[in-house]
Amino acid sequence: MIPNNYTDFQYALEESKPDHSWPEGLQALWYVAKDDWQKSHAIAQDLHTPLGNWIHAYLHRKEGDEFNAGFWYRQAGKTYPIISLEDELQEIVESTL
Repeated sequence: MIPNNYTDFQYALEESKPDHSWPEGLQALWYVAKDDWQKSHAIAQDLHTPLGNWIHAYLHRKEGDEFNAGFWYRQAGKTYPIISLEDELQEIVESTL
């Protein structure tokens, strides 16, 4: 079941894997929230959408690769954020719900 809000998403992190019915973008966000950068990146890099680009940008920002992150933010039509990673994760999750 797709979460209704960010709190529901956070509760879903108690599970061992994301719900298979979730859209791929939301699954990628679940994996990064569970600190599985590689699995999240594997999904995000195959999402050729503004959301996929935004997740991809977030992942590279999280790993500290500002140059690569900047490229993906531009691809997503976003400016490089000045908010915390946690706040940005919430913003991205909420944009998918």
